[in-house]
Amino acid sequence: MESIMTSFIVYITIFLFGLMILKTGIQQISYRKMKAWLSKHTSNPINGFLVGVIVTAIMQSSSTTIVLIVSLTSTGLLAFKNAIAIILGANVGTTVTAEIMSFSNIWLMWGTLIIGFICLCIHKQIFFSVGCILFGLGTVFTALYGFESLVEPIRRTPYLDEGLVSIGGNTSYSLLFGIIVTAIIQSSSALTGMIMSFINKDLLTLSSAIIMVLGANIGTCFTAILASIGGKKEAKWTAYAHVWINVIGVIIFLPLIQLLSDISMQLSDIPGRQLAHASVIFNVVISLLFLPFIKPFASFIQWSSRRI
Repeated sequence: MESIMTSFIVYITIFLFGLMILKTGIQQISYRKMKAWLSKHTSNPINGFLVGVIVTAIMQSSSTTIVLIVSLTSTGLLAFKNAIAIILGANVGTTVTAEIMSFSNIWLMWGTLIIGFICLCIHKQIFFSVGCILFGLGTVFTALYGFESLVEPIRRTPYLDEGLVSIGGNTSYSLLFGIIVTAIIQSSSALTGMIMSFINKDLLTLSSAIIMVLGANIGTCFTAILASIGGKKEAKWTAYAHVWINVIGVIIFLPLIQLLSDISMQLSDIPGRQLAHASVIFNVVISLLFLPFIKPFASFIQWSSRRI
């Protein structure tokens, strides 16, 4: 039990470290440009949505995008109504990370690590940035293989195996697991990667894995709430909007989990890829449902925040 927990903490740390290196490389190239895009090219909901998708897909972190949005709304550089469209886009853009992780294999892991390390040794800015991106990606893949290596020890530990099966067999427990773990480790991608490794080894069913990922969508809102503390009312509205979007989305999809599982299984034979596709479907559908109603939704957030 102790060795499993130690290994789990080590692999989570490796994953988050890899994600940090990956984001560092991307931000070296594009952080200031991304901030400019967010403040200048969001004149209408469609533009805002597309900018949110592109920026988050490039930066590989919806949390980073949301924090940027909170800071821009707080300083008045971004209208709250436009911020909602970017949040919807960010939710879709972050699914790119899960899709990339679903293609993990041993050769890709070693290739990205070796080429990334070589690039890091070259003393030029562009090579350093590319090296960070590749080495960070390789480190993430390494952590995913680490999670997979924990499956057999967990199966040989009765109460851990039974506990995970118990959580996976209960919708409320699965949802809470996703919310709490993501709020603690501050990364929905890390939880998604771990769950992806577990379903690839048949430790979890696809349905329970999807519910955990939906919980992770709610858990990641904690970052926006933290970023809004001490900010102006617009920053708090943005954080509240992020929470409401994800909570409403989960409420809509919970009765449709089996349908979502069936559709995902039609798209791929690989469990991890099925989970990634389910995440894409969920976020795209919810974003398309919210986009036409951004104005009334913004008014609702402003009205409800005055009563909190």
